[in-house]
Amino acid sequence: MNDEPWHVLHVIVNHENRVAQHLVGRSLEHYLPLYLERSKWTDRTVTLERPLFPGYVFVRFPLGSRLVVLSTPGVLKILGDGGIDTVGSAEINRIRESLASGCILRPHHQVPMGTRVRIRRGIFADMEGVVTELRRTCTVVIALSAAERCFSLETDIDDVEVLSKTITHVGRQPILTS
Repeated sequence: MNDEPWHVLHVIVNHENRVAQHLVGRSLEHYLPLYLERSKWTDRTVTLERPLFPGYVFVRFPLGSRLVVLSTPGVLKILGDGGIDTVGSAEINRIRESLASGCILRPHHQVPMGTRVRIRRGIFADMEGVVTELRRTCTVVIALSAAERCFSLETDIDDVEVLSKTITHVGRQPILTS
């Protein structure tokens, strides 16, 4: 088994399968983890294969093939610099094995603490707050400006929309950053 690390290709979103087909044609070892998702269309429900990491394909190649990889249609860039920012074979093997054994893996957006978010669903829909904790659920602190009081809300991470600014604290003053 090859223990060489995998490079991460940043590709055009929704072109992951096309990039994978081009890599096959160029005889380059690649991996595109896919999961099944049921999608409701207007007239029926279908099962679709979707990439676990939208916009990314993993590839292994010799150093001399870097230009061949970069010239593949749909490839935007290779992440990292040389050996930095590669993914180990053990991690890729775990993903392969878990998908093959029926484990349910789904894409998950990384939402760092301090990120401003808007609640999308539920009683608090359209209210804005700041992520203060991430465990099984996402804890968002929502401020009631008129009362100058806050409360926390535990919600599913899929029920929040990330806004463009994050909040960091320096002393007692919050600072908005992009």
